[in-house]
Amino acid sequence: MDRATAVSLAEWLIRAEVEKREVTRITERYPELTVEDAYQIQEVLVGKKLEQGYRIVGPKMGLTSRAKMKQMNVEEPIYGFIFDYMVVSGGEISFRDLIHPKVEAEIAFVLGRDVEGPGVTGAQVLAATAHVMPALEIIDSRYERFHFTLPDVIADNASSSRVVFGTTLKRPDELELDLVGVTLSINGELKEMGAGAAVLGHPANSVAMLANMLARKGLKLKAGQTILTGGITGAVMLQPGDVVSARLDGLGSVGFLVRA
Repeated sequence: MDRATAVSLAEWLIRAEVEKREVTRITERYPELTVEDAYQIQEVLVGKKLEQGYRIVGPKMGLTSRAKMKQMNVEEPIYGFIFDYMVVSGGEISFRDLIHPKVEAEIAFVLGRDVEGPGVTGAQVLAATAHVMPALEIIDSRYERFHFTLPDVIADNASSSRVVFGTTLKRPDELELDLVGVTLSINGELKEMGAGAAVLGHPANSVAMLANMLARKGLKLKAGQTILTGGITGAVMLQPGDVVSARLDGLGSVGFLVRA
């Protein structure tokens, strides 16, 4: 894909996010769009947000369950980036600021030192991690009815939208992260449940895979970054007025209110 087209599509997706409106997926106009093309669009999109003064909090992983990868016919997850404006404080998100949000529960890693691929292992990630904490990621595809192909969602910064972090911080050696049980409830009703092993067998494996994927582009994970490792639960559609809560064994709870 030529640079001008990538820039045009990145700007189009940014406008959709800012204007809070659905758009048709890119592959309707460009059916030949490849994963490489999609990451090129994403890189432009990320660059433009940085030019606007936003700061990257850290990368995020998507499609980290074996079932999702099989469904999308891929052998590895995808990644995007979380910016500072996406981090929710005060325990509320505004529904009017989004399009058709969904929520999923995750474990976030905060790195104590850089991690650089290739060849990074989950054990190396755990050794480099300062602490882990619970998180709720709100994904909000800019595409109509949340319908997209793999290149579409990569270009759209992996549907990144908002994130709520919990306040419980634990060293990774204090928990068996693959065995951490997770429940996700909406308005007091249990909607989804899972365990840390749903994320590539262990959430640290997700961070390791991310480091190795970034290494292909000469990039690395940096000390201080907060990394979303991927959904442990399925994603649940949100509505105005919803009270969302997730409980993670050993990591406490995290929640928010959806304001109309």
